[in-house]
Amino acid sequence: MIKKEEKDTKLKFKLKHLPQLLITSVKSWFNDDPFNKAAIIAYYAILSLPALTIIIFNLVGSVWGREIVEGQILNEISNAIGKETAQTIKEMMVNDGNKKTSFFTTIIGIATLLYGSTGVFFQLQNILDSIWNAKPRFENGVLQTVFGRLKSFGFILIIVFLLLISLVLTSLLSTFGENLKNIISENLVKYLFTLDIFISLGSIYFVFAAMFKVLPNVSIPWKAVRIGALLTSILFVLGKYLLAIYFSELEPGSTYGAAGSIILVMLWVSYTSLILFFGAHFTRNYSQKYILQQPE
Repeated sequence: MIKKEEKDTKLKFKLKHLPQLLITSVKSWFNDDPFNKAAIIAYYAILSLPALTIIIFNLVGSVWGREIVEGQILNEISNAIGKETAQTIKEMMVNDGNKKTSFFTTIIGIATLLYGSTGVFFQLQNILDSIWNAKPRFENGVLQTVFGRLKSFGFILIIVFLLLISLVLTSLLSTFGENLKNIISENLVKYLFTLDIFISLGSIYFVFAAMFKVLPNVSIPWKAVRIGALLTSILFVLGKYLLAIYFSELEPGSTYGAAGSIILVMLWVSYTSLILFFGAHFTRNYSQKYILQQPE
């Protein structure tokens, strides 16, 4: 009987609670020095970018075809940040991919790639742990670092898996859409391509959900993860289009000359990091208030 009464008195989330929850999240987000942390992530993203792109392109490309994968990803980068930045990343890939090395050098290169590609996600782990006040899993610093790097590489594999699924589904929709134009109405074909857009949005949602669930060293309730990832995805998509307009109209990278592409990448990563940190604070506040029932 007591358990039933406790269950009945448990605070439940209602839509009218959203404004106050957003205000609380903005305050905790702003007090956590998000701009400096976003700058840290942007710095490590630049260091991790060559290795990360090589691993993703090769893993997904081995299944779907490297040229197709490069074209799809570089097209997304071009839409988000600009053609010059996409071309810079493409040249980076060509230069690194055409090197002929010995077996020993290859092993060292693979180890360097794995270490370099996980750098940005390792730093994200540390920041998300600080947001959740999570304790390290291992007292030994070396073991904790190794575990963190392995978890980061596991997250890269999650991205590879989601990207592969997205490419497969997009390709199937495109292929069948072209063939179905002669059979079904144009409106229905448009619905199929609308479905393609939702597939892309779904991939973004699952990436943020995986970040919130996998990276921190704490068990986060799935209900909080789902709601936090949804809000983060919406903010990310809105900001993505606003940034695309900003980059195309004002061309901030042109001010920095040859370093313009790097600056644009850092700006884009900084924005994404700010959104991610806000989503993490929102997820934490939602979890504490409506699931864990902890006092504010």
